[in-house]
Parts: sequence; C-alpha cells; structure tokens
Amino acid sequence: MSEIILDNLLSPVVLFFVLGIIAAIVKSDLKFPSGLSEGLSIYLLIAIGIKGGIEFSHYSIDSVIGPVLGALFLGGIIPLITLFILRFLKMDLKNAIGLAATYGSISIVTYGSAIAFLENSGVFYEGFMNALVVLMESPAILVSLLLLKIIEKNNTVSVVPAQRLGIISGSMRFIDKDVLKESLFGKSILLLIGSLFIGLVLGERAVPMVKPLFIDLYQSVLILFLLNMGIIAGQRLPEIKKYGVKLLLFGLLTPLLFGSLGIVVGNIVGLSLGGTTLMGVLAGSASYIAAPAALKTSVPEANPSIYLGLALGVTFPLNLIIGIPIYYEIAQWIQ
Repeated sequence: MSEIILDNLLSPVVLFFVLGIIAAIVKSDLKFPSGLSEGLSIYLLIAIGIKGGIEFSHYSIDSVIGPVLGALFLGGIIPLITLFILRFLKMDLKNAIGLAATYGSISIVTYGSAIAFLENSGVFYEGFMNALVVLMESPAILVSLLLLKIIEKNNTVSVVPAQRLGIISGSMRFIDKDVLKESLFGKSILLLIGSLFIGLVLGERAVPMVKPLFIDLYQSVLILFLLNMGIIAGQRLPEIKKYGVKLLLFGLLTPLLFGSLGIVVGNIVGLSLGGTTLMGVLAGSASYIAAPAALKTSVPEANPSIYLGLALGVTFPLNLIIGIPIYYEIAQWIQ
C-alpha cells in the first residue's frame, strides 16, 4: 500500500497541487485569472460527462440499475450520518446542515483524479460510473434541506423566515423553486447532465470529434486545474484552525468512513475493482462547487469558511494525496 501511495504522491497532478499550496503559504503572487479558472472547470465537467455518456451507451438498463440505486442510497444516507455526528459534537444546526450537504454531495475533481489514478495503474472501471457522478450531486443537498425543515418543525422554532430557507410553510412543497433550480440545474450539474446526454445519444459517433480535446488532453488540463485548486486550498487552510481540533478531525476521518461505506455498497451492487474504488471516492469526497452554491441561497446563516474551508482545505487534499490509494486498497481487500 505504501508503494501505491508513494506513486500517487509523485504523480504530476498531486505535485502541482502541492505546488499551489506552497505558493499560497509563501504568499506568492501566483494566481489564475477568474476566466481561466472558470474555463478549466467547464472543460473538466464536459470531459467527464461526455466520456461517461459514450461509455453509458454500451450498457443496458438491467446492468446499471444496481449501481444507480447504490449511488442514490449513498446520496441520502451520508447527510444523515454527517448531521448525527456534528450534532453529537454540539455544532449548531445551520452549520451542521451546511456540512451535511457538502459532505453528502461529491467532488468532481477528486473523481477526475481517481480516474487518472486508475488509468495510470491500468485498472478497469465501468464507464457508466461517470453517470453516477450526476446522481450523487443533488440528492444530498435536497436531503439536507429537508432535514433542516423537519428538525425546525420538531423544535417549533422558526429561526429565520421560511422563504430564506427555501422552505414554503404550510405546503406540501418542502423546497422552493430557486433551491430546486440550484440543486438540479446549477452549471456543474447542467453541464454534467447535458454532456452525458449528448455522449449517450451520439455514442461512438462522437469519439472522432471529442477525442482530441476532451480525452487526449484531459490529464494535462487536470494539472492546470489542480494547481489552481492548490492555491485556493492553501488560502483556506488558516480558516480551519479557528474551529478547533474536533472539526479538523471530522474533515480527516469522515471521508475515510464514508469512502469505506461507498466501497461496501459498490461491492454489494457488483461493481468491478475500479468501479468499487470510484464508488468509495465519490462517497468519501466533499463538494466545493454545487453544494456551496445552493447553501449560499438556501441556508445563508451557515458559515462558508466552515463548510467550504473544510471541504477544500482538508478533505480535498487528504483524498487527493492518500485517500484515493487507500480506497483502492480497501476495495482490493473487500473483493
């Protein structure tokens, strides 16, 4: 296992991520233009989505129903476990909900790094795994907001106006249209779903056109993106120190717990070694794009420096450096 971790640590994507962290720590003037950063994000979302759609076109519904149900199960159960842990640690409800949504959702970049790790190791994984990324992005956000409503109703205390929470009182609708729109049609999910659908419809016919840009150059563009993520993560690290050791341990230990749960689920639904590893990576990652965007409008009282700082400053580096190899080893052991 130490050999696999060392190989991962010495891969270009990890080393450039570390370079970004160092640049932030020494307060270098290195930074990415906002337009370039946005463009790299769009590229990665399209690349992962369209590759998944092309691969998904090779499978029948019967062969993917188990993994789909497994992904939905993880998207629903992880926010519940997260909320239970954080309430046990005496964290206030709004920030606990923020972390539940963040850790229940997934990191598309961590997933992309895991794909690069498996491909470099020559490990097979099911192509439809890219489709599961879409399925696990939104459910945790919706579940977390529903949990917020249920808890507040049981406490019979209205902390803030219902409209600000994205909740419509006295109605069968728990979440208003703005929250649903952000959860289901935010740019990250829209790009993933849209490119996935395009790849699914076109199948192999799309390969000649998309291969030069979205397949051949994928890992090179990932290096640029992770350099930028390293800079951002390094800038967020000091924010975590403000909230004590308990929160830091949460960001370090729960990804391994959720990742192990994802591996067990992946094994139960019959995924290959690579697919099971990716299921663990998805379960063990935390969102710093879709979930924070939804939380900003639906739970504005939650502190972004907590849920975003922890996801980007602690869990993301953990998964990128040692988490992915650990999930792979656990998957090997279980299978």
